[in-house]
Amino acid sequence: MGAFAFVLDNGLWWILLHGPLDGSATKARIISACTATLFSWVANRLWTFRHRRQANITREVVLFFIINGVGIIISSGFTWIAQYPLGITDAKWLGFAGVVGIGVATILRFFAYRFWVFNAELDDEPGFQSDHELLDDAGSKNPARATEAETTPGSTSSTGSGFRAGGAGSSMEAEPTRPEAAP
Repeated sequence: MGAFAFVLDNGLWWILLHGPLDGSATKARIISACTATLFSWVANRLWTFRHRRQANITREVVLFFIINGVGIIISSGFTWIAQYPLGITDAKWLGFAGVVGIGVATILRFFAYRFWVFNAELDDEPGFQSDHELLDDAGSKNPARATEAETTPGSTSSTGSGFRAGGAGSSMEAEPTRPEAAP
């Protein structure tokens, strides 16, 4: 779906830049990115992450659009910097600046989707059970946090296996440890 959103974003940007928004590359990028973001949410919810949807659709859509809003600022920012401070007027170079911005924003979105937006059930899938521990490793290096985790009833060791990424505005939230399945 990302490839379709990329083509939609850049194709619409090109049409807008050479049509109704001639000479306004940043405005064209903002409009094309917003359109691609709307397409991306529908496609990700109904196709790519259909089995990982959150039960709370309001939370999911708010997180999705906040994260993509940051992505739009990044991709439009690259175009703006190229057009105004750098003085670039060639549409090809402005398009290239936007593509670089999209690349940077894509890296941000990739991790944000996994850990905050479409994260339901992923921890139960083979190969993904412990990937949230990558975030917890930073917390386990904090001796105060490790001691707290070891002494809190119902928590697991300081390795972080009982913690997972929380939602927007939260750090790590305790989660009860699931019993392991018998072999």
